[in-house]
Amino acid sequence: MSRESEAEQPGEAAPGSTLPGVLPEALRAELVAFRRDLHMYPELGNQEFRTTAALKARLEKAGLVPRVLGIGTGLVCDIGVEGGGEWRGGPGMLALRADIDALPIPDTKSDCAYRSTVPDRAHACGHDVHTTVVLGAGLVLADLHRKGRLPHPVRLIFQPAEEVLPGGAPDVIECGVLDGVRKIVGVHCDPKVDAGRIGLRHGAITSACDRLEVTLDGPGGHTARPHLTTDLVVAAAKVATDVPALVARRVDARSGLSVTWGRLETGHACNVIPQHAELSGTVRCLDLDAWRQAPDLVHAAIQEIADLYRAKPVVNYIRGVPPVVNDPAVTDLLRDAMAARLGPDSVEDTPQSLGGEDFSWYLEHVPGAMARLGVKTPGDRTSRDLHQGDFDADEYAITVGVELFTAAALMDGQA
Repeated sequence: MSRESEAEQPGEAAPGSTLPGVLPEALRAELVAFRRDLHMYPELGNQEFRTTAALKARLEKAGLVPRVLGIGTGLVCDIGVEGGGEWRGGPGMLALRADIDALPIPDTKSDCAYRSTVPDRAHACGHDVHTTVVLGAGLVLADLHRKGRLPHPVRLIFQPAEEVLPGGAPDVIECGVLDGVRKIVGVHCDPKVDAGRIGLRHGAITSACDRLEVTLDGPGGHTARPHLTTDLVVAAAKVATDVPALVARRVDARSGLSVTWGRLETGHACNVIPQHAELSGTVRCLDLDAWRQAPDLVHAAIQEIADLYRAKPVVNYIRGVPPVVNDPAVTDLLRDAMAARLGPDSVEDTPQSLGGEDFSWYLEHVPGAMARLGVKTPGDRTSRDLHQGDFDADEYAITVGVELFTAAALMDGQA
């Protein structure tokens, strides 16, 4: 999907901007082609070998020295690093992060020339756009560095496996990508925001998301004599209905801590009380402190209900990701950068999403912020959402993302 902005052409600065346009038409066209190539060949988490190779080749062509991560896919690339490891302009660097994996769902776009060529694989969350934005910003910033105009070094992080709980970010951090980083920024496609705009928010912009698996066991028996055994069906039903209410009442209601079940299985015959039951679901939370308490609260609530009905529980609480909590100062940097490039009206407030994002793991170590990158063609009334097979992006968003990150890198150096 592609269009030209009616308000201003890519590369033009907003009225009164002191920053130059940074994206030449030839590079813009190259980036669109690069994104379409990624879209046609999506790869799942920790399998992004072709994507990694394509990024490495393009960065090397620009004279940069990207390093493939020790986990096998993904890479990191520094811009503005002088000999001997000294940084020109001050210590530490700004990191730009992109996630490079796709989803295990089919691409259902019927009239798209660049639809996925891989069965049951699709870039249905916009990671191909995120990746292209960081690549494009890196190419522009490398050129500015050669001209002596990059005030501080910048690190590009292309991260695998964002879609795999608990995300690829912890493994990437273990590889040392945050060494020397003082702040980090990222974007996530938003199909509800017009291309040419971004959404920002101080504080939590996404939610925590964990996975929960529970088994309940009892001796079983005849439905004629439930008083002589553990009525496991009732016990499982009570866990399903009462645990969410118990957990919600043990934290501040504003934390939005929610247990929601997606599966409950038990029994095979109408007159046999089963010996085994299974439940699985998710735990979502809007608040970081409540998320840290959630495992203990959930375990305790399940144990209380199970004891009441004489069932034996086993709880497998699988940590996913904490909320992405935007640092106010870094959020303001992105707001100022976007306003400088496309004007103050190009930034809108965004609500906190109930989705999870493993960008949050970076923020456990350094301050940072994530912006919602508008990818909806203005005037398009088609209802689109992430993680759907027909998802696509207005490719003007690539230009906007590159301009945003480039301006942020330049303005960060003015502090």
